[in-house]
Amino acid sequence: MKILVTGSSGHLGEALMRTLRTLPHEVVGLDVVASPFTSVVGSITDREVVRRCAQGVSAVIHAATLHKPHVATHARQAFVDTNVTGTLNLLEAAVEAGVGAFVFTSTTSAFGRALTPPPGAPAAWITEDVRPVPKNIYGATKVAAEDLCELFHHLHRLPCVVLRTSRFFPEADDDPAVRREYAEDNAKANEYLYRRVDIQDVVDAHLLAVQKASAIGFRRYIISATTPFWPDDLADLRGRAPEVVGRRVPGYEPEYARLGWKMFPDIGRVYVNELARRELGWQPRYDFGRVVESLRVGEDYRSPLAREVGSKGYHDRTFADGPYPVS
Repeated sequence: MKILVTGSSGHLGEALMRTLRTLPHEVVGLDVVASPFTSVVGSITDREVVRRCAQGVSAVIHAATLHKPHVATHARQAFVDTNVTGTLNLLEAAVEAGVGAFVFTSTTSAFGRALTPPPGAPAAWITEDVRPVPKNIYGATKVAAEDLCELFHHLHRLPCVVLRTSRFFPEADDDPAVRREYAEDNAKANEYLYRRVDIQDVVDAHLLAVQKASAIGFRRYIISATTPFWPDDLADLRGRAPEVVGRRVPGYEPEYARLGWKMFPDIGRVYVNELARRELGWQPRYDFGRVVESLRVGEDYRSPLAREVGSKGYHDRTFADGPYPVS
């Protein structure tokens, strides 16, 4: 199978390229940035480049995007050009080339304001049934791109699977309060409870989506580490999160105490991956329970693939007040 991967120089793109090169596939990496994992340097906004890359391709994994960290440094039009027009170019080229599977990497940021419950309300239980309410140009353009995928499935029967991935980037948190109050690994470990996923599990989900796209037709899936929480935990998660975690993952407390780590006092939303596990057959391996066990035995809780890819960054310069400016 010949597979086109867009965004091949980025976090996920490199992880996909590293994995696909070990499998019996021919793979083409397309990115605006040159790297050992990019075979064609070019932009998805260039229709002719996209058209050439799609020739003879059986599947497209579309991971190229402008991200949330670019909101404060890039114009809104750049987001429309890359995230919407670029996706349209790829979809049209995929139909022309007779591609059998189109997998679009979206984001849980698409849910936007739906992720923040009002004061006094229980934590939000986020499934695919929650309606996105984008809060910035990043979320708005990712939702628009998702809708284009659905439209092309409807009009052209192009099998399209949308994967709404949660956090897998290794950079420090953009919230200065989190950086001030929590060690970086501590904060990321906490997030595996409700809004983080290891890049190895993200890659596995994409490869399963390629395999099953033709049978699925069109579907959106949340790709996040399996939470230990249940709906009846949602009220207590607001302000009493350590108590709830202690009930659901009792082994975490001694390991956190040993490291001087602490749990977030409040968790406002929980991503639920049940649909992806059931329909894709996805079996994520990196969750909070694994984090705790890794701490207990003195191992790195990240996957080998996450360690290989490392930190890529989002900008060609550094900022004094955080990993990237927040709009």
